[in-house]
Amino acid sequence: MATHKYNYRYLLAISLVSAMGGLLFGYDWVVIGGAKPFYEPYFGITGNPALQGWVMSCALAGCLAGAVLSGWLSDRFGRKRLLLLAALLFIIASLGTGSASSLTAFIIFRITGGIGIGLASNLSPMYIAEITPGSVRGRYVSINQLTIVIGILAAQIINWRIARPVAPDATAADIVASWNGQMAWRWMFYACTIPALLFFIFAWFVPESPRWLARKARFHRQAHEILERIGGYDYADRELSSIKETLNSGRQKISTGILRKPGIARILIIGVVLAIFQQWCGINVIFNYAQEVFANAGYTVSDILFNIVITGSVNLVFTFVGMFMVDRLGRKALMLIGAGGLAGIYAIIGSMYFSHLTGVALLIMVVAAIACYAMTLAPVTWVILSEIFPNRIRGFAMSVATFALWAACFVLTYTFPLLNKWLGASGTFGLYGLICVLGFWFIFNALPETKGKTLEEIENEFTGK
Repeated sequence: MATHKYNYRYLLAISLVSAMGGLLFGYDWVVIGGAKPFYEPYFGITGNPALQGWVMSCALAGCLAGAVLSGWLSDRFGRKRLLLLAALLFIIASLGTGSASSLTAFIIFRITGGIGIGLASNLSPMYIAEITPGSVRGRYVSINQLTIVIGILAAQIINWRIARPVAPDATAADIVASWNGQMAWRWMFYACTIPALLFFIFAWFVPESPRWLARKARFHRQAHEILERIGGYDYADRELSSIKETLNSGRQKISTGILRKPGIARILIIGVVLAIFQQWCGINVIFNYAQEVFANAGYTVSDILFNIVITGSVNLVFTFVGMFMVDRLGRKALMLIGAGGLAGIYAIIGSMYFSHLTGVALLIMVVAAIACYAMTLAPVTWVILSEIFPNRIRGFAMSVATFALWAACFVLTYTFPLLNKWLGASGTFGLYGLICVLGFWFIFNALPETKGKTLEEIENEFTGK
């Protein structure tokens, strides 16, 4: 099975289309951080940490719903139709959030966009994993993380360019009366409509997942044709035979009883813990609450928006590093580097906040944390989640893991303003550092290496076959 026989151009094309869900996920997730200094005065919630936390995290309620629905719906209707649904939800949410005239409408459309995020965050990496050969799967699944980061950076640049300079002594009333308070934050959300429309159009042209088709007896010929286009006739024969073997070994209907099957509960626990850890490592507060993080370091609103672009650029560069290393160093090594590196960096950041060291020095450490996360925990977690679950329960298990991820993200996002108020910035980052130490211990003891293995080989290894 020579790797040169793979149709890499075709694989790349359909992977990029699927990964547009990641781009929209990244944009929609981060755009609110740049809009935050302007919509909060507009809706009159400045100085209310509980309400600020809810507005920032309400999209996660939609993420949870999307994650729950995605497993059942994608197993029933296929991966492709759900990608189309996610794109449609992003279009609705972008237009609705930008045109919201009340806080209630704003929250409703943020939740709608959250459902799209929940669907896309589950389906995009899973779809790519199901169409790519094991030798290059890590790199191709990481394309989804790359597009997430591109979406994040796009949101940061658009926020920066749309917003006009804010005077250091500007009051909430001044902001509400300005371009920023009336229109800038709306256009930040409207801009997402363009990539959402492109995603919706292009998704019509990607094939259905061959592994999903193989589960439906009437679609075996279509599954073979797709696999043949990817790697040739012999490759299609081998892959389809291996897929059928794993499916035939577990034809029982998915239920809680399947957790008693050898290795299944262990796989699910590993997936859930890694999903939670990717959020509780704390890096997303830098994106979602950049205003507070940099304000505590002494920066003004205009400086903060520029600093956010710097962090987004670093995020993009080091995502490429992670993509290059994931099929070389392996998943486990990169996860350990990420957990250990963040624990050390957070210790330094917490000390700097405690000692009131601000300015460029703190910005450098924040950038270092993002770089560490971007090349390790950010892409590798999604790679692992997309490949460790057995074929017959992949949709269900990905749904459970993604639900856990967004539940953890909700807790992280909602609690940061409260933790920042109770513990201060130094104590909050110290807490995230402790979580990273615990994550390092779990990864070292529980996570096997999956580099270079087919999905069926990984399944057999976990289940002891």
